[in-house]
Amino acid sequence: MEHFKVRFEPEGREISIHAGATILEAAGQAGIVLNTVCGGEGICGKCAVIVEPGGQEVLSCQWRIQSDVTVIIPTRSRFFEQKIMTAEHTLFKVRPDIYKRYTKTAGQEKILGMAVDVGTTTVVAKLVEMTNGQAIATEAAVNPQIRYGDDVISRITYGQSPAKLDEMHQTIIGCVNQLTEQLCARASAKPEQIYEMCVVGNTTMNHIFLRLPIAQLGQAPYHAFSLEAHDVRPDELGLRINAAANVHTVENIAGFVGADTTAVALAVDIDAAQEPALAVDIGTNGELVLGTSNQLCAASCAAGPAFEGARISHGSRAVAGAIEAVVVNSGDIDVDVIGGISPHSICGSGLIDAVAVLLELGVIDKSGRFARREELKSPLPAAILARMVEQERQPAFVLARSRDGDGQDVVLTQKDIRQVQLAKAAIRAGIRLLQKKCGVPDDDIKHIYLAGAFGNYIRKESALRIGLLPDVPHQRIIFVGNAAGAGAEMVLISSQARELAHKLARKINYVEIAHEREFTTVYTDSMLF
Repeated sequence: MEHFKVRFEPEGREISIHAGATILEAAGQAGIVLNTVCGGEGICGKCAVIVEPGGQEVLSCQWRIQSDVTVIIPTRSRFFEQKIMTAEHTLFKVRPDIYKRYTKTAGQEKILGMAVDVGTTTVVAKLVEMTNGQAIATEAAVNPQIRYGDDVISRITYGQSPAKLDEMHQTIIGCVNQLTEQLCARASAKPEQIYEMCVVGNTTMNHIFLRLPIAQLGQAPYHAFSLEAHDVRPDELGLRINAAANVHTVENIAGFVGADTTAVALAVDIDAAQEPALAVDIGTNGELVLGTSNQLCAASCAAGPAFEGARISHGSRAVAGAIEAVVVNSGDIDVDVIGGISPHSICGSGLIDAVAVLLELGVIDKSGRFARREELKSPLPAAILARMVEQERQPAFVLARSRDGDGQDVVLTQKDIRQVQLAKAAIRAGIRLLQKKCGVPDDDIKHIYLAGAFGNYIRKESALRIGLLPDVPHQRIIFVGNAAGAGAEMVLISSQARELAHKLARKINYVEIAHEREFTTVYTDSMLF
């Protein structure tokens, strides 16, 4: 299958994607969130882009790629940018006003801010022009706390003493300072021009960042030391930005539902929903918010880091050389690879695609077990059969073969499938129990906002095929990418958004799903594809 290059402007971001993919799919692989309120049905007209050469305006959800192309995306077609005050139509006006407190101090210098999403596995930071809310640079890094364990429980266990907690605090502060330097280098700015920082993260990440006790988070009833928003000086934390700056952390909701969930709920405006909506933030810890403007409930589920590449034989984050999509073509499979180079790993979106493809082909069954060749229900093409191999005495499937003698094949093993099942079962069981608690069946959910480190990269059909999400028409699924980061940007620049975040955090009711009587049964059932 042919692959074509798609360049997105004004980002200057370029990706390689298989022929026949839509511009919307390509934008997702580029990490760009477009406004698709109709679910990609082509009826709302809000995802319009300009295609070059030719200057034709097309709907990104309908236009299929058959050649190299440049796509120009107007502000009106971006999901989150519409929430910032601009000269164009806005859905939810967020008026930049925080900058006003610094105008005398800054003088003629630009007033910059930083929005930081501290994930368990990945830290994402954006540099923002405070006067207009425009993001001018983005950087990401692996959370270096991963050396203390790849989930929050491991880090809570490690940080029992003040000395260990301070060690983890210094580690994340060092990471944010490094991201600050990288952002400023990209934007030809100085750290001294950063006058405001907004930080979100789950409750454990929030507490470690602020150097608050975390031992109680690992003991029933798992209470947070603080649910409140905090405003602190940079020197109190060791952050290298303007000495007069303010560092704001958003309110947590509960011990295992943090400020990142508050930010997601704010970004997707779930408080305004007239019909049931579900926000799913997929990461090492999956966070869920379900409800309407009248009732909102939230829960957390320990998905583990499989969807971020950890514990998978050839797993990785979404880096150059990682398989990010898997599709079936005539007689074989094809993969899209980040950077258009030889594949050496697979990231979360590719992992979900791959499992969905193996299910469709009958290579694995609904229990997740690899079928033996003699058990296959229908004959498979020779190219597919050739990919069914054994590795370390367990069945495996070759997704991509090494193109040189020194490289390794990228394979998916039986153990990898089990890791995917554990991760997806945690999320699906959490959703099902939250639905039961709120009395909301699948059919009643009118919108599913899929967020997270790779929320914008997953194909709807694949997420539904493996049973990750409720069984709803795919049009109801809306990808919103790093909504926690978008919410942090809104709170960074706007006192209005800051107040809304405060109200949301207090309005959302926390449900401890692990204490629900049916948890074990629902979780076990959710292991099935």
